[in-house]
Amino acid sequence: MKKLSLLITLALAMLAQPFQAQDYVDVINNASSAAKGQSVVYEMNVGSFTQAGTFAAASDKLSDLKQTGVDVVWLMPVYPRGGGINSPYAAKNFRQVNPSYGTIADLKNFVGKAHQLGMKVWLDWVPNHTATDADWVTTHPQYYTTRNGQMVHPNNYGDVYELNYGNAELQNEMNDCLKYWIDETDIDGYRCDYISSPSIPASYWQNTIPLIKGYKPGKDITFLGEADIVNDAKKLLNVGFDYDYAWQLQSQLVNYGPNGNTSARLKAFANTLLETSANVSFGRMVYLTNHDQNWNESKQTLTAKYGDNRYPLTVFSFTIYGMPLIYNGQEIGGNQPLNYFQDTKIDWNSTDKKMQNTIRTLCALKHNVTALNDDATVDWVNVTNNSGVLAYTRTKGDSKVLVLLNMNASNATATVTGLEAGDWSLWLDSETIGQGTSRQQMKLNSTYVFNLGAKGYQVYVKGTYTEEVLPPVEAYMPTIDSEDEISIFFETRFSDSYSAWVWGELGGGEAYCTNTSWPGDEMQFMGTSLTGSFIYKYTVRRVTTAPEYLIISKSNGNTKIYDGVAFVNHGYYVEGEPTPSQIITTTGINSPLSSSRQSSGIRYDLNGRQLQGEPAPHSIYIQDGRKHIQP
Repeated sequence: MKKLSLLITLALAMLAQPFQAQDYVDVINNASSAAKGQSVVYEMNVGSFTQAGTFAAASDKLSDLKQTGVDVVWLMPVYPRGGGINSPYAAKNFRQVNPSYGTIADLKNFVGKAHQLGMKVWLDWVPNHTATDADWVTTHPQYYTTRNGQMVHPNNYGDVYELNYGNAELQNEMNDCLKYWIDETDIDGYRCDYISSPSIPASYWQNTIPLIKGYKPGKDITFLGEADIVNDAKKLLNVGFDYDYAWQLQSQLVNYGPNGNTSARLKAFANTLLETSANVSFGRMVYLTNHDQNWNESKQTLTAKYGDNRYPLTVFSFTIYGMPLIYNGQEIGGNQPLNYFQDTKIDWNSTDKKMQNTIRTLCALKHNVTALNDDATVDWVNVTNNSGVLAYTRTKGDSKVLVLLNMNASNATATVTGLEAGDWSLWLDSETIGQGTSRQQMKLNSTYVFNLGAKGYQVYVKGTYTEEVLPPVEAYMPTIDSEDEISIFFETRFSDSYSAWVWGELGGGEAYCTNTSWPGDEMQFMGTSLTGSFIYKYTVRRVTTAPEYLIISKSNGNTKIYDGVAFVNHGYYVEGEPTPSQIITTTGINSPLSSSRQSSGIRYDLNGRQLQGEPAPHSIYIQDGRKHIQP
């Protein structure tokens, strides 16, 4: 009888908990199809994408990309590489695949799997040149540009020879190669490299693009051109490309960089994009990084280029105008320089949950809300008291989205006027997205005061939607075991393995680590913060006096996060800041917030500290198993 009573009690307790449905973002992205105007493109280097570096292995991960929200996979060049430096853009044969990737049949299977998932595949086409040891160099030397009897290296690239578009036979052969991949693998389009080349006449594209588009009736073929046609390659304005690069915007955002903090510059950049795009017949691809920016530009990762601005600028690039691009691994943080000459493998274990959840939510918005169609109207919303906050709406028909970006390095309160009053749904909030996706109904007045975290962002959709609850939060509260211990804490957005190396003066300048060989001792993973960051701890066990200096590295010491910064006992270090943000003084058992504390109605601020009395501005509190935001 007691056993039955216990079972009934447990059943009632389970019914009392909020039901956790399947992630609504996953549902939207898995159900999406590659619709024009609502597409998200993913640039994939097959050799980097998996440890195996093959079409077959990449096929197995396509469902992950689908769930992220990818509609189109643009494959970097898949042809056999030559020229001596192993560039994928130095093709030896345009009708073969790199044997390390697999076979043409494997590529066809990859495309077939993508089609089953409702995704499209574009090949990277390199019309300007081939490798210096390409088959044509000996079999068809007439295909190449010559000067003084010698084949020409375009742009002084020593591994390639320039093709001669004055030769009609070459033009026909290139067109036949484009048809070949449609016939053999059923691909859906081409990203065309270096279309601004002075050696390729506009007339070639005027003839070729409609030829290939009409090659198979009922087969939709898309052409993306690698150029800012609007600003830098105006001879190509009317030759038939479906998309170009919004390259000027990306350059402006790089110049804005990691320290930009005003909304006026972003607004000016956006206005330039909108004005120059207003009367063109093609779409624009908007992006923060790609293979050139990640590797060729001083091997700069997303963090190196944009710092913490990478988060709001990601939202900006997805919501301001055009078709967004995700580069190889950007969806988990983009914090790895990828040598595409050597096919550096993406470290899928190093995941920034905040970036990952932000990007997949933005993809769901792109798919589900017509106000984020490529060409939807942009209207600026007035912010009266904060120059670091940018606010704008996108509108198409009855659909409307509101985007708020705080470019300040501190929390911001912004009064926004001129809003359409009524029911709005908060789909994306930087303060909670690290923990997972959620959706919350709100009533907004025409004048409304918003509170945003540092480098924070919020995206609202007009109307009424089902509320989606965050999963139960078990946030780690940093404590020390005793006042006598010597320790530090490290908070990071990336899930990885981290090691600590500490040293000082012990008479011999020796390390304080138990493991005195590099990279020292592995830090202990303790848990996550309320905002989804990962928290690690390191305790000195060898001596009783504090060391002086600290190195923190990740991935078995391959990457240094800190190198020789001051060791502060019980310091709480947050990645990006070389000095502790706080000193931990609370002693007790290291444990996460329990479910009983979650349902108690106790309020916590954004760092998980218990609040006394009324909640602080823009606090998070947990009540009845649900996470709430107090604006």
